[in-house]
Amino acid sequence: MYKKLFSISTALLLSGAVLHAQDDIYPAKDYKGKLFITGGTIHVGNGQVIEGGTIEVDNGKIVKVGTNVAVSSDNAKIIDAKGKQVYPGLILPVTDLGLKEIANGVRGSNDLTELGDLNPSVRSIVAYNTDSRVINTLKANGILLAGVAPEGGTISGSSTVVQLDAWNWEDAAYKMDGAMNLHMPSFINRPRRGGGGGGGRGAVETPGDPVKEALAKIAEIKSFFSEAKAYLQESAHKETNLKFEAVKGLFSKQQKLFVHGDQVKQMLVAIDFVKEFGFDVVIVGGSESWLIADLLKQNNIAVILKEEHALPTTEDDDVDQPYKTPFQLQKAGVLFALNDTHDESRYRNLMFNAGTAAAYGLTKEQALQAITLNSAKILGIDDRTGSLEAGKDANIVISGGDILDMKTSLIEHAFIQGREVSLENKQTQLYHRYMSKYGL
Repeated sequence: MYKKLFSISTALLLSGAVLHAQDDIYPAKDYKGKLFITGGTIHVGNGQVIEGGTIEVDNGKIVKVGTNVAVSSDNAKIIDAKGKQVYPGLILPVTDLGLKEIANGVRGSNDLTELGDLNPSVRSIVAYNTDSRVINTLKANGILLAGVAPEGGTISGSSTVVQLDAWNWEDAAYKMDGAMNLHMPSFINRPRRGGGGGGGRGAVETPGDPVKEALAKIAEIKSFFSEAKAYLQESAHKETNLKFEAVKGLFSKQQKLFVHGDQVKQMLVAIDFVKEFGFDVVIVGGSESWLIADLLKQNNIAVILKEEHALPTTEDDDVDQPYKTPFQLQKAGVLFALNDTHDESRYRNLMFNAGTAAAYGLTKEQALQAITLNSAKILGIDDRTGSLEAGKDANIVISGGDILDMKTSLIEHAFIQGREVSLENKQTQLYHRYMSKYGL
């Protein structure tokens, strides 16, 4: 008995040591010199493609892009991209990256939810873990920026855009607290198993009237925002209300309201928030957004499609409706971005979601824009990134083939603000380890 317990304890300690061991991968040092990327096919990110072009970078900023850029070899780093594809760094717009390490697993590795229902003062950035093993796998796939968002409750708190090559959260922060996250209550009573989660055989519906409960919750949310508005209009306060102070940016338009919801009724309530409070609203999820695309366009509401490789929202929808939705939003003139929230692949298939959208109506450049410039516009960072244009940060990816194609996408170089970042990660380290062990 004791021997068995000792063996189990030893195994757990060893596995824990492996789990928490630090990878020998460090953030890149600043590069203050000039950088030229020459001869590649440059996908600017705004729909423009430059064959055999050159990008000039100085002190981390793009200086020139085109076919007539003079290349100076004096104290400059030169990357020959002939035969390669050059892209803006990809952007994952809404994610729990760095807040959740092991999906559906170890509770101690997750720091994305907070107790309580209305938590606007929660800031995801202070919990962001730059040592997450997942981060490096995203960089190796060309994803260089991410919008890290909290979960839990109805108003979950603010999300921050981070760059994925940093020592700590202060270094990582790219745009601080740019969005407030609101999870809209559901108007549909979805079947759930007794143990929680998922429908299917043996599932039962939760008791209660979902519409009545949703409307009551929405009234509570509106009351909160009304009280916050009145509080913020006061010239002086007897007491400081941290929750009201936390939503100040929504009323001053310095912050956007990310409304998480898939159903049409949820999105109609979001439109009501625009009309009643003047908020700059973005729909996150929006699987039914194609049904009210014209209305979203009229109210200048952008959409972040949360998960494209998924089943449709309702049984009556076409089975390939999630693949067609990006094109339908594009056709209606709605600003939209693509996302990846798949736990098992841990978000690194973002570009292949865009590839699927390109197979269902979008051009390849439109699909690329949905994971670069469109994301940057929605996140409020398009003045700094999202496309390969003069004056913007040198967030650049060089691929051996089409980045949207799973068969040819192979990232060879990646730059964040002009720094060439490592593409190594735990998976590549294990690959090299066992290739060496077996002499392959």
